Amino acid sequence: MTATAGTVCTGASTAATGYPSFSSYVRARGPLLLRTARSLTANPCDAEDLLQTALAKTYVAWERIEDHRALDGYVRRALMNTRTSQWRKRKVDEFACDELPEPAGLPEPDPAEQQVLRDAMWRAVTRLPDRQRAMVVLRYYEDLSEAQTAEVLGVSVGTVKSAVSRALGKLREDPELAPVR
Repeated sequence: MTATAGTVCTGASTAATGYPSFSSYVRARGPLLLRTARSLTANPCDAEDLLQTALAKTYVAWERIEDHRALDGYVRRALMNTRTSQWRKRKVDEFACDELPEPAGLPEPDPAEQQVLRDAMWRAVTRLPDRQRAMVVLRYYEDLSEAQTAEVLGVSVGTVKSAVSRALGKLREDPELAPVR
């Protein structure tokens, strides 16, 4: 080992790698590093920001990096660490709240239109066969589970599922409910 091999950054490693400065390294390896960054993000603009941040971290550590032949690995690790930090920070910023904020600017529904819709829906439900109507009423108007509906009617859960599915299909096709779709 020569005396210059132990020097940090600019001595022997500059001659070995051909990168006398940080800017020449970025010019030479930037396109490859950008492809790596793009593989870590869905948005090309985010990839550019990610690479910029990783290169800034590399620049700060430039004098401490002893083996400049391993610079690509160092920058890739900085890319990964930065990306991981970004998505962790995003998760921390999201939090649950007791009440959901109401979207601004949505008009209140017209009570008359709501009543017309309820009446049309009820008329469509009354046109269902008795068994299907009973299951729809118990499931959706009384808010019973499939198991509870099956127990009340003395049928299997599978029967409730299939009958309710057929009933909902008939309701979707009801011509009186066509304006709602």
